[in-house]
Amino acid sequence: MSVLEDQIEIGAAPEVVWDRLHEVSAYPQFVDGVRGARREGAHRARLDIEAGGRRRGCDAEFSDRGGGRVMMWHTTEGPDLEGAFSVRQLADGGTEVQVRVRYDPDRTREEFGGPRGFAQSDAIHEMVHRDLERLKALVERER
Repeated sequence: MSVLEDQIEIGAAPEVVWDRLHEVSAYPQFVDGVRGARREGAHRARLDIEAGGRRRGCDAEFSDRGGGRVMMWHTTEGPDLEGAFSVRQLADGGTEVQVRVRYDPDRTREEFGGPRGFAQSDAIHEMVHRDLERLKALVERER
């Protein structure tokens, strides 16, 4: 498994960011490749994904840890992915969001296509970073 981590500072209170991360229906607005998303129960979501020219569904489960500051998730169908979003209040009242994603490079390539090796790792990291940038823009625009 490969692991990537990234973080971003968002000019909004942690509660606002936390709520947005839990609004599954908003994922198409900031998560690359997600074309549709809906909650299915208290801790499950169904994502409609388009990547590598292919459309497919993906089921995920999520849970909250750390006193409402860490959201853990993993796929239950589709590509083998797992990760976490951590939300931390900054001294200026803003929020730092850290994301950590674990993935199997070979399985990810099978599911979505794309480059191999370091090129794949760089592409996935860039995609996750753009997702964080879109989350930041979405949350700050709505304040």
